[in-house]
Amino acid sequence: MDTEQFRKHGKEMVDYICEYLETIKQRRVTPTVNPGWLKNQIPLEAPVHPEAFDAIMKDVENIIMPGVTHWQHPRFHAYFPSGNSFPSILADMLSDAIACIGFSWAASPSCTELETIVLDWLGKAIGLPEEFLTFSEEASKTISSARQGDSETEIHNGKGGGVLQGSASECIFVCMLAARAQAIKRLRKLHPFIEEGVLLSKLMAYCSKESHSCVEKGAMMAFVKLRILEPDENNSLRGATLRQVMEQDEAMGLIPFFVSTTLGTTSCCSFDNIPEIGLVCQQFETVWLHVDAAYAGSAFICPEFRSLMNGIQYADSFNLNTNKWLLTNFDCSCLWVKDRFKLTCALVVDPLYLQHGYAGAVDYRHWGIPLSRRFRSLKLWFVLRTYGISGLQKYIRHHCQLAKRFERLVKSDNKFEVLNDVKMGLVCFRLKDDPTNKLNKKLLETINESGKLHMVPSLVHDKYVIRFCVVAEHATEDDIDYAWKIIKETAVTVVYNEQELTEKREEQVDEVFELSERKKKDDLAYRRSFFVRMVSDPKIYNPIIARSSPGSRRHTHLSSMDDDIHDPLSIATSDTEDTMTQPASSWISWPLAFLFQGVFDDKEGNDVPVRLVI
Repeated sequence: MDTEQFRKHGKEMVDYICEYLETIKQRRVTPTVNPGWLKNQIPLEAPVHPEAFDAIMKDVENIIMPGVTHWQHPRFHAYFPSGNSFPSILADMLSDAIACIGFSWAASPSCTELETIVLDWLGKAIGLPEEFLTFSEEASKTISSARQGDSETEIHNGKGGGVLQGSASECIFVCMLAARAQAIKRLRKLHPFIEEGVLLSKLMAYCSKESHSCVEKGAMMAFVKLRILEPDENNSLRGATLRQVMEQDEAMGLIPFFVSTTLGTTSCCSFDNIPEIGLVCQQFETVWLHVDAAYAGSAFICPEFRSLMNGIQYADSFNLNTNKWLLTNFDCSCLWVKDRFKLTCALVVDPLYLQHGYAGAVDYRHWGIPLSRRFRSLKLWFVLRTYGISGLQKYIRHHCQLAKRFERLVKSDNKFEVLNDVKMGLVCFRLKDDPTNKLNKKLLETINESGKLHMVPSLVHDKYVIRFCVVAEHATEDDIDYAWKIIKETAVTVVYNEQELTEKREEQVDEVFELSERKKKDDLAYRRSFFVRMVSDPKIYNPIIARSSPGSRRHTHLSSMDDDIHDPLSIATSDTEDTMTQPASSWISWPLAFLFQGVFDDKEGNDVPVRLVI
């Protein structure tokens, strides 16, 4: 593809993207395909000869799109938002065109320095303490003076700073590695003759049950122990809980070294008590306190939400995802640390071919796991400049207002309940009176299968809930009202069907019980009738008499009896006349057992009257 072809197809692609986003409401939210479906649509080997771009785009619409879950759909309410905006898309186009690999300052000075400045911008906008910034207020004044005088001025940086990572998982993991390195460094000074592996086995990290699963995965990869703690009734981790277990662990010879807290948990958007936890961490020399605000952190750009991060001054690191709730496309996770040297000393590998002669310059390859880094700061810079702080605040507040609207709709119906404290854009709700969660699971399954909405479940206070998150950038009140309409209508159908099914089951149980009772009565009535006939006609129960009588019919219940039965009271000789002279009382010796077989053993009793006549 040459320049002219790119120009032509580039315009076509922009048109396609605009058309896709403008008409996305007409598409089904989730696909209806099964795993492995695409291998039947696309050849399993790459084409040998070039193909036309128009043919590729045709396959995008006909083959790829049917298998896409549309995260930008106004009916998508499953997870936290996937940031997206036109300025961010355009910036990614430019970043891909520049195609620099910014692992060091020398590899691309603008790529490095824009990242530093933009993260200071955002850190100030959300109210982070100055210790987390690269440039202090004094440095900012120095920069202004240098601009005015147009002269080279030495700028003194602080110890803190920010860096862009691929995800919140990476942010937490690199902070855990930095905390581990600091703890081992201190312990080796105290215990120089103990092997590092032994010291590592003593390290203990902590998080809440509500923390993201990436904390547990990070502990696995860092080869450290992790203790998962119970939050309080508001799903908030408290200082007293943390202090108790840390003291217990220390008494057992373990070494607390890392605490991961959350502002805006995934399950219900709850907030750990950072002021209490921070004071506890201050009592332990080796503990690194991390605050994960992947979703809720973006809301701190609004002053009214900043009280939720009280205690942030105690933290050693803090992260948020602009690619969640700040209109910036994935991947663009922001991490700030108070002391960047503690972070980089755990991750520095410096071969000759990566070194350069610019002393003091920031090399972001030392701030994370990968060496190669894209020009990600461009899209955050574009978004911050295009929307401005005021535009982003308006967007966040609008989402929070829509979530409150949905909360009011749920609470207006006494069949439903809300189980979380709705502070941001997430509402956790469920049908009441469903101890087995069967109705709520069926409700969510039916809605998702319809393709009209998409939501996911979670657990709040060990109860199954449905998560409803406001996601789309241009979501409206009509979108919220439509979602509630679908939920209510589906709930009515699910509850009615379940009631109908329950009634059918009860009817079937009743029918089985009636048949069982009828059989018992019929069996007993038959036995009573047999006894009455037995007294008047010995042939009914005596096989020898029945056999000796011409044309007589042996009773089916006794057909299995043979001639060799020798009862002490039965016939002693083979002579018929002698047989008939035997006492009649001998005839009823075993039929009585037949009559009462199971009657006196019947634990439930029987209401068929029995009268014994001898």
